[in-house]
Amino acid sequence: MLEELLTAAVATGSAGLLYVASAARVVKQYERGVVFRLGRLAGQVREPGFTMVVPFVDRLHKVNMQIVTLPVPAQEGITRDNVTVRVDAVVYFKVVDAANALVRVEDYRFAVSQMAQTSLRSIIGKSDLDDLLSDREKLNQGLELMIDSPAVGWGVQIDRVEIKDVSLPDTMKRSMARQAEADRERRARVINADAELQASKVLAQAAREMSETPAALQLRLLQTVVAVAAEKNSTLVLPFPVELLRFLEKAQERSVER
Repeated sequence: MLEELLTAAVATGSAGLLYVASAARVVKQYERGVVFRLGRLAGQVREPGFTMVVPFVDRLHKVNMQIVTLPVPAQEGITRDNVTVRVDAVVYFKVVDAANALVRVEDYRFAVSQMAQTSLRSIIGKSDLDDLLSDREKLNQGLELMIDSPAVGWGVQIDRVEIKDVSLPDTMKRSMARQAEADRERRARVINADAELQASKVLAQAAREMSETPAALQLRLLQTVVAVAAEKNSTLVLPFPVELLRFLEKAQERSVER
């Protein structure tokens, strides 16, 4: 009798251990567990840690709640100012409702990817080329709103959308380079003209000062000679006084009058 009781206890214990082993599940910290009982959603979403399910009746699906980085393939489109461009982007999203992510949509990753591609093509058609190149933050916000609106019903939240690169045709790149070069040349000419104007004003003021003091002109001439001589070249500079030229000119006029 005792042996039969021990045998029954061992069998019961073994069956219990087998049941626990087949029913035990572990949900990781970054996951949530969704249980389907005979095909229907059963109970609340299972939190991280140890949990139990009914063997052969319940099926536990684990949903990753981490932020997913989803690259959007390059999309080709025509901007509002009729320029053909290729734009690629990246979408950061996460699951906030594990049950809806499994029940409402067949594959939420694929759905978000297709919605991102469609929204990106739409943004390209509504934007100018200058906006795509310089005002990306505004376009990123518009993309985020366009993708997030339908994704809310799927239990998915769009965290951020970033436009990575804008590829232009070679002809457009050359045109933009010529435009930038012309603009820089225009600014260089304006700067040179402004420098010439300022220099002419200063030179005119210096000429007026020197005309009042002839000795200053002689000193300036000597300074020029010293500067030329310091170059160690073979040029010989002989200063000729301006007053002497004036004296010769007046003497010539007097001889003509006689």
